[in-house]
Amino acid sequence: MSISMTTENPVLRVPPAAPATAAAHFRASLAFHADVSDVAAALTAGGDPGFVLLDSRSTAAWDQGHIPGAVHLPTALIPEHAEQLLDRAVPVVTYCWGPGCNGATRAALALAELGFRVKEMLGGFEYWVREGFAYETWQGPGQRAADPLTAPVQDADCGC
Repeated sequence: MSISMTTENPVLRVPPAAPATAAAHFRASLAFHADVSDVAAALTAGGDPGFVLLDSRSTAAWDQGHIPGAVHLPTALIPEHAEQLLDRAVPVVTYCWGPGCNGATRAALALAELGFRVKEMLGGFEYWVREGFAYETWQGPGQRAADPLTAPVQDADCGC
């Protein structure tokens, strides 16, 4: 039984792209994005992760919680301070609050326009915390139990 590609099927109203076109799109997407789990794995593997993690939120948000080892540079200050804080030869991974915020995207754009190689961390600080990774606040370190909806397989690779 095959599914008819008609306008009555909302998923297939616009047919899927050809395989080569889809492969190019998804390959390009991976050049622009990293997820929280991959960033955490790179940061905890030991040694130089090969990138700088940049928190583009306000000082108040940074103080509320941030990823250990991240550089704090609010988006509005990137044009003025990026050259002093970052090495153009080292890729930058930006993050902001979470998926409902485009601050990391705006920060990545500002850095790319200055000539930096950059990726955006999907999920932001919200998903960092929700996946159970350690964070720092103005009061010291913190960590919460992983949300089973975001990290269903504890202490293991989800397989994706």
